[in-house]
Amino acid sequence: MTPTNVRPIQILLVEDSPSDVKLTMTALKRAKVANKVSHVEDGVQAMDFLRRKGEYAMAPRPDLVLLDLNLPRKDGREVLQEMKGDPDLALIPVVVLTTSQAEQDIIRSYQLHANCYVTKPVNFERFLEIVQSIENFWLTVVELPGKT
Repeated sequence: MTPTNVRPIQILLVEDSPSDVKLTMTALKRAKVANKVSHVEDGVQAMDFLRRKGEYAMAPRPDLVLLDLNLPRKDGREVLQEMKGDPDLALIPVVVLTTSQAEQDIIRSYQLHANCYVTKPVNFERFLEIVQSIENFWLTVVELPGKT
């Protein structure tokens, strides 16, 4: 349960699957806090959004990134590596939220400094529970930079 005194956070969802976007947005909307969610479909857009380039020049700075690994144009591993290698972006927490259960993806994500790795379940209700638990954790337990 989300406390009522928790401030909304800005979330960037980096996901190319329309069905997973819909599920994630549904889960986030069920929360008690009205978080602000932005969405991009590939890794190039994600980096432009994070660096506020081109059409994303006025983009808000995310407090949390939900990142799929298997993306077009630039995959999530490359996004993660660029983010954590950039001093301006390195402190933004990244939750890898992906279908991959491959051990090498898990290990590589943590080597690239992902804050956590979550495998998307196939079951609709379980997917909603997981997204809501991710949100609750990052809203109620963790202290985010610039949010205290």
